[in-house]
Amino acid sequence: MAQSNGGHRVCVVMPTYNERDNLEPTLTDIFLRNPGVDVLIVDDGSPDGTGTLADVISRVTLLPQDLNVEHNENDALADVSFAADDSDSALYSDTHVSTQDLKIADRLASCTMDSRVYVMHRAGKQGLGTAYIQGFEWALGHGYDIVCEMDMDGSHRPQDLRAIIDVLERHPQVDLVLGSRRVPGGSTQDWPWCRDMISRAGSQYARVMLGLKVRDMTSGFRAYRVRILRRIDLEGIDANGYVFQIDMTRRVIAAGGRVVEVPIVFPDRTRGDSKMDRQIVREAVRKVTQWGFARMQQTILRNNKNNK
Repeated sequence: MAQSNGGHRVCVVMPTYNERDNLEPTLTDIFLRNPGVDVLIVDDGSPDGTGTLADVISRVTLLPQDLNVEHNENDALADVSFAADDSDSALYSDTHVSTQDLKIADRLASCTMDSRVYVMHRAGKQGLGTAYIQGFEWALGHGYDIVCEMDMDGSHRPQDLRAIIDVLERHPQVDLVLGSRRVPGGSTQDWPWCRDMISRAGSQYARVMLGLKVRDMTSGFRAYRVRILRRIDLEGIDANGYVFQIDMTRRVIAAGGRVVEVPIVFPDRTRGDSKMDRQIVREAVRKVTQWGFARMQQTILRNNKNNK
């Protein structure tokens, strides 16, 4: 298992749905800027072949060092060989792997260094929250020290991932680091004004209702120390859309975890389609309101008890 520059074992969990075109550029940049981190792709049965390509990438990055990849010089379905160096003998073959996919995987393998790609397949769209929870559980079971959340669509910059991980590696008292658009130095880039307004309003509403000081409550670019994940009842989380990020933040704080925000630049995606819709926004408002009123009720009951 690989280690980051700071000596910690780091797993980056990346849920995907129809992100095939983003796999190569995003993973390449991650590995070049963050040597030693591993990536777990959690794919929800993407019809565009994201999961298929991810499997090929994983298979190539997991090859022993004395093996290389041999592929045909065409893009049709063909026999794919994983051969020993200086040998023409095929050790494995798969007639369902296209040469095009193998070329992508081979290019990625050349920049992974000690990093590995793993893939988890799920049947159909089951939601962002459950993808992360299953990814966390996988990482906890495989001995990682730090578990990160990151989007595959290019909106989370790999150079900011390095900064987020560095805070956890340098400060052992910190349990959760958020990549924040709302602290000095943080920003969005090329966002439609309405999207930025909804994001700001959502974070502000969650801060007020939940009584928390975190400025970017909806940030999905973050890193957890595994000890705090072990304190949280992951199986009891039912928030599934982007409100999952708010739920995880409040649970970390309730469990006594220390949260730090670091500034990031959040560019709009350049490939693929956004998964944000009105249903996700409605779920967030409903859940935060429910949690907020429950918190207020507990505060009133506690004050009444203290006044008796």
